[in-house]
Amino acid sequence: MARIAGIDLPRNKRGVIGLTYIFGIGGSSAEQILEKAGVDPNKKINEWNDEELTNIRTVINDSFKVEGSLRSEIQLNIKRLMDIGSYRGIRHRNGLPLRGQRTKNNCRTRKGKRKTVANKKKATK
Repeated sequence: MARIAGIDLPRNKRGVIGLTYIFGIGGSSAEQILEKAGVDPNKKINEWNDEELTNIRTVINDSFKVEGSLRSEIQLNIKRLMDIGSYRGIRHRNGLPLRGQRTKNNCRTRKGKRKTVANKKKATK
């Protein structure tokens, strides 16, 4: 079993696809990593030998920020935005979308489940 950056990679997938299971590595960066390490991108993970695995690990450690360190950096960036009181920071604090989306009808992912508000009763004469 290949274990890189604390993640067990799926054995029966191609190397390019398997590396994307690591937080912070997408398709294009996975291709770059395998190219620098000198590993065939179409080779399945269970076919990697120890030398290839070591090369991939060193490339990732040298030139990429992944998993825990990347997550903590992202959280620090969000906290900084909230501390300085920027527009994006305020939107983060209120749990609203930050990139200009409309909020009247959509954005349920950020706002959460609907909270129904009852109408005011009309005053009778």
